[in-house]
Amino acid sequence: MIAPVPPARHLLRAKDLIDARYREPLDVPALARAARLSTAHFSREFRRAFGETPHRYLLTRRLERAAALLRNTDRTVADICLTVGLRSVGSFTTSFGRVFGVSPRAYRATHPAAATRALIPTCILQAWARPQSSSFREDSRVRHG
Repeated sequence: MIAPVPPARHLLRAKDLIDARYREPLDVPALARAARLSTAHFSREFRRAFGETPHRYLLTRRLERAAALLRNTDRTVADICLTVGLRSVGSFTTSFGRVFGVSPRAYRATHPAAATRALIPTCILQAWARPQSSSFREDSRVRHG
């Protein structure tokens, strides 16, 4: 007989769903289904396990992604709002201000413009980040034996 999965695993499944699909329209009932719990039980257990409600966790992830886009792109605030899965620029601006203490435009102004930074091609970044030796003997610089 297969032992049931502990509720914590189900909660992690919903948390991972938020992290991976924060752009999509997610609501508490959909997250509860992913966790295979009732909506009320899921909300209580999620808050107990992670210290915030599922809705707050989702909003925080969206705002963090929005902050990264504000720092690293020249996209409009409205475009960023929609990209991270929010529907109202006004609500986005209000929520962003509560979390970061400034409006999205003011937040962007505190960082260098994206256009002033040097762009590094992905192939260069990947080559730089590659491990110096490979356990798969793909690295010709390492001689075994």
